[in-house]
Amino acid sequence: METNNQIWNKVESLVKEYNDLNISDSIDYNRFYLYSIISHSTAIEGSTLTEIETQILLDDGLTAKGKPMIHHLMNQDLRDAYNFAFEAAMKKMPVTPELLKQLSSLVMKSTGSVYNGISGQWDSSKGDFRLHGVTVGTGGKSYVNFKKVPELTDQICAEINKRLVQVGTLKEILTLSFDAHLNLVTIHPWGDGNGRMARLIMNYIQLFYRQIPSKIFREDKAEYILSLRNSQDSNNPEAFRNFMLEQQIKMLNEEILNFRQTQKKGFNFMF
Repeated sequence: METNNQIWNKVESLVKEYNDLNISDSIDYNRFYLYSIISHSTAIEGSTLTEIETQILLDDGLTAKGKPMIHHLMNQDLRDAYNFAFEAAMKKMPVTPELLKQLSSLVMKSTGSVYNGISGQWDSSKGDFRLHGVTVGTGGKSYVNFKKVPELTDQICAEINKRLVQVGTLKEILTLSFDAHLNLVTIHPWGDGNGRMARLIMNYIQLFYRQIPSKIFREDKAEYILSLRNSQDSNNPEAFRNFMLEQQIKMLNEEILNFRQTQKKGFNFMF
């Protein structure tokens, strides 16, 4: 079994190989990789669109035959949220509750709803924080009382911003991004879209330092949820950090392999 140091050494080695190959300099690579991140992120929330269907939708505006419109809207909205986040990261904008609400309003723009309850009215399509309790599944985990959400969101933003100016190594940057993901989804500030937002903020921190954005693979959804619950139940981030390192290694290996195979294949006339 590999030690934690060995796993980090593997990640650093793969990042170096990825950068040495100049993969992200390939024509349209960043656009297609973004589509892949979007496709996997919405798939975790139930979207049935494949990566190719997502690409056709976002490039050509064509919907996938027989698939629900809400799945298409989820992908389009998340693309818009990522585009905004990328620009903000390039400008080194701090993570604030206002930025989180703005990003959430983009994530939920077409699929959000107005809610009415004893605590008031709120609109998830506007990025409003929830005004009701949240429980996941029958007899499942209950998230923090909605009255605590504004205070906790202020605290997580302050902690992220404090650490953003302290980190420097790849390990420190990725660890901060993973921890921000874990803590934001544990606070669960919104009535819907929390998973997409947590993954987006993780990527925001990585892009803030020009690092390769992490991708959580749709086929690993069960392990993803389990790692979150294990960290939440134990009040220890290690289970989730370890899962994310495995995802990072998987992503880097896949991207490097695909690039090398493309380069090796070359071009042949087809007469």
